[in-house]
Amino acid sequence: MTKLVDRFGRTGFAALSSLIWALPMAAWAGSADLSPIDKTAYPWVALAIGLVMLVVWLVLLSRLGRVKVVPRQRRFELNQMSRSEKRWILALAAFATGLIAWLNGAATVDWAPLVSAVTAGKIGPALLAAALAAFLIAMLTGVAISWRRATAAYRERAASSLSM
Repeated sequence: MTKLVDRFGRTGFAALSSLIWALPMAAWAGSADLSPIDKTAYPWVALAIGLVMLVVWLVLLSRLGRVKVVPRQRRFELNQMSRSEKRWILALAAFATGLIAWLNGAATVDWAPLVSAVTAGKIGPALLAAALAAFLIAMLTGVAISWRRATAAYRERAASSLSM
């Protein structure tokens, strides 16, 4: 744990280690959607694993403040970030969350009715398809722009700390 905290910083370690509970919870959400249909998914197993791992993650976070780290610039350390960098990281998180939500919806929806309605020339489904495509493009564009701006803000912070 100490090596990971030293490498990624406290904030980076907390974000990275959150995957130990977030991935089982995502599996639970997906299997809960599919379970009534195919009867092969076991959503309660994924939920139980996710909840146990959430407790493990919270225990890790409770010990995080006691880990000694070498003082140096880290990309995702909140207390080192500039105001601009924090804003762009927040925007990146928002766009990435929107993209993940779109992908989750796309993975769990039967697209056949929408495709057949659009090919039949119905205006409402065509507008829905266009709105879904526009949302996807907006999320991808937002991720790209906010990542570039956050990276530029980090480079500016790192350069200013070297010149001090």
